Amino acid sequence: MRIKGLVVVVTGASSGIGRATALEFARRGASLVLAARGAEALEEVARECRAHRGARAVAQPTDVADEAAVAELARRAVREYGRIDAWVNAAAVAVLGAVEDVPADEVRRVFDVNVLGCVNGARAALPVMRRQGAGVLVDVASVLGLVSSPYNSAYTMSKHALLAFDGSLRQELRLAGERGVHVCTVLPATVDTPFFHHLANRTGRRVRAMPPVYTPHRVARAIAGAVRRPRREVFVGVSARSLRLLTAAAPGALERLLAVKVDRTLFVPGRGAPHDGGTLFAPPPGPGRVVGSWHGA
Repeated sequence: MRIKGLVVVVTGASSGIGRATALEFARRGASLVLAARGAEALEEVARECRAHRGARAVAQPTDVADEAAVAELARRAVREYGRIDAWVNAAAVAVLGAVEDVPADEVRRVFDVNVLGCVNGARAALPVMRRQGAGVLVDVASVLGLVSSPYNSAYTMSKHALLAFDGSLRQELRLAGERGVHVCTVLPATVDTPFFHHLANRTGRRVRAMPPVYTPHRVARAIAGAVRRPRREVFVGVSARSLRLLTAAAPGALERLLAVKVDRTLFVPGRGAPHDGGTLFAPPPGPGRVVGSWHGA
């Protein structure tokens, strides 16, 4: 499937992987409907997309945890362009902290965005794709959907749930004979985005990205590739593929190894940090960014 001229909806488009994905599709001449909570950053990336020759882009401020808002996002895409060829669920939030230290409402918010946000996207996009007889739903998961990680239980649970959801949805589409509608799960390793600056932090310790770190542009190209040639799962980064193999071969040893690695590399030694709610319940102010400050490969 050629990207040029496709109608693509991207959530989480104001920052990080979502923003890089919007720009990647714009560079290839797609027609875009961009969603995120922050209207200013969203309008900015829409303008950047429209600057690419042949690309079209409109902004639709949306909280993906709001089912009605996501349904309106799909209706906007159909009103603007008449169809939905691909829908990319890239919105995500996180909270770091020991299980006892993270408030229940913050755990619920992570699930509302990371899991129900994707469910809402699928429920909004699939009726359109079924009528068309074609379409690609791309969910941006994480390698943390394959393994566990200390201090990050809400996020890892949400990504495990997303992998299970995508698997169930693929099965249902196959049983319904929907051979033209595809569900692709993208599993990046650590990515150089503002995500680590935006997450809620209940650890009291300053956070950094765990190496190896990859660029959001690399993930965006993988997402575009999944739309062009749909596949069940797409791994981004050597470490992502390695974790899949290690999980099958030695799950207990890997769990112990990751506990130590995360504790040693996720935090800046000797640097404290205030307890912070991050962007769980409100978007970051001002313009958005694609990259963080971790120098991905």
